[in-house]
Amino acid sequence: QVQLVESGGGLVQAGGSLRLSCAASGRVFSINDMAWYRQAPGKQREMVAHISSGGSTNYADSVKGRFTISRDNAKNTVYLQMNSLKPEDTAVYYCNLVVVAAGVGRYWGQGTQVTVSS
Repeated sequence: QVQLVESGGGLVQAGGSLRLSCAASGRVFSINDMAWYRQAPGKQREMVAHISSGGSTNYADSVKGRFTISRDNAKNTVYLQMNSLKPEDTAVYYCNLVVVAAGVGRYWGQGTQVTVSS
């Protein structure tokens, strides 16, 4: 059994920063791809940032230069540092991990709300 726990969301003014964390626990052998997605009200879920097992990253155009994804393999944790936040970044943010446990599975975090006020 694998569990993902997200933390770090909240309310921030435009121009501010937040750092999201997502930690995997349980019978985790290793984690391959890690990613953050977000879903705003009335919109489809979209990928925000992705990091491979080798550390290669890619970002949605809307967050390039403002968000940074990183990982700590020893802690089975992925982070999303969000700077220069804009009201349009308001959404529920979800982590998504490809976990090698008893088998290989894709897991979602519970979601954390990020609200950016203007």
